[in-house]
Amino acid sequence: MTVRILVVDDEPDLETLVVQKFRSQIRNNEMDFLFAEDGVDALSQLQECPDVDIVLSDINMPRMDGLTLLGKLNELDIQLRSVIVSAYGDMSNIRTAMNLGAFDFVTKPIDFNDLELTIDKSITDLENLREAHRLRDAAEQAKANLARYFSPNLVQQLIESPESMNLDGERRELTFVFTDLTDFTALVESLDPSIIVPLLNQYLDEMTQIVFRHGGTVDKVVGDAVHAIFGAPLEQPDHVIRGVACAMEMDEFAEAFRQRKIAGDIYLGVTRIGVHTGSAIVGNFGGEHFFDYTAHGDAINTAARLESANKQFGTRICVSGKVAEQVKDFKGRPIGTILLRGKSKELKVFEPLNAERADSSATKAYRVAFAKLEASDPSANQAFAAVVGQYGDDPLSTFHLKRTLAGESGVCITLTAK
Repeated sequence: MTVRILVVDDEPDLETLVVQKFRSQIRNNEMDFLFAEDGVDALSQLQECPDVDIVLSDINMPRMDGLTLLGKLNELDIQLRSVIVSAYGDMSNIRTAMNLGAFDFVTKPIDFNDLELTIDKSITDLENLREAHRLRDAAEQAKANLARYFSPNLVQQLIESPESMNLDGERRELTFVFTDLTDFTALVESLDPSIIVPLLNQYLDEMTQIVFRHGGTVDKVVGDAVHAIFGAPLEQPDHVIRGVACAMEMDEFAEAFRQRKIAGDIYLGVTRIGVHTGSAIVGNFGGEHFFDYTAHGDAINTAARLESANKQFGTRICVSGKVAEQVKDFKGRPIGTILLRGKSKELKVFEPLNAERADSSATKAYRVAFAKLEASDPSANQAFAAVVGQYGDDPLSTFHLKRTLAGESGVCITLTAK
């Protein structure tokens, strides 16, 4: 490192004396000196060379004295150390200089050995200051990185208690929420970037904020899709409840957002959401140089498959039976059972509903028809036809009616999409 020092003094002989004294350091590129005859000249040179480390300034100079220069230096966004040169015994000016931010002082006539020690001390202090700023900036950047994944209150907790966060990886019971905005790629192709970019940013910003409000972790944002984890990095005994509540709020926002955009002739698609809970390994899989706090396991794949299954069912949210049974007083209705590829055990799936829909006459009629379907009762066909006839805007009832009309019975559903 080459220390750059700006010497500000109107004595013409000083430059020769300084260069002579520090010729070895100059030759070895340990020090580099600039010279100014007064404060005005010094400020001009600092504009051209802002990487100055030390300003060594006399007090009494024409045009702008050393004390005025110190005041000006305080207004500049430059990390440096100021050393004042003053007559011996001029304590009044020395005190003023120190109050203005001078780091140290040397007296006239200059003892160059003392000046060298003062420069060394100033550089050590400046390096400590710069390291402190570097660490602060690194901490702020780390905080900003964490804020991309975790809710603000969780970020603060992780900062205050870093030992509470295990990034090494561990197997844990977690809940996963997967979302997807349908037909968005086609919308991207048809609309101008000036419309698409703010639209998607607004949508994703609120979707991730919903995750944070429920204490979740944003695993990934892939295009228009959000992948969220509940129960990590800090354990949450109620991670399943949080995941379902998050999915419900996401659905409420996404539908309202979609309707607003449609009213403005932007035909945004439906947001589909899948929720599942199970065992997975969670941790930092990115190594030392790439932070990717994520999870791996079959439970994640299942959540993704449930999100996709909504398209076939006509629903917007699909949760597994394992999720429904862990939410006390779960409100919703059964969809059926599915058999995922590579699995031998069927998985019950449900559509969660708000309290109003769960207690509606339409949902009660659906449950009656579903019970008949579950019992392989041939009258299930007529029951679903009655539901569709009376409550026409119910894609799930229409889905089951089509199944029965095609000769299917029971509640085991074959997924036609991956």
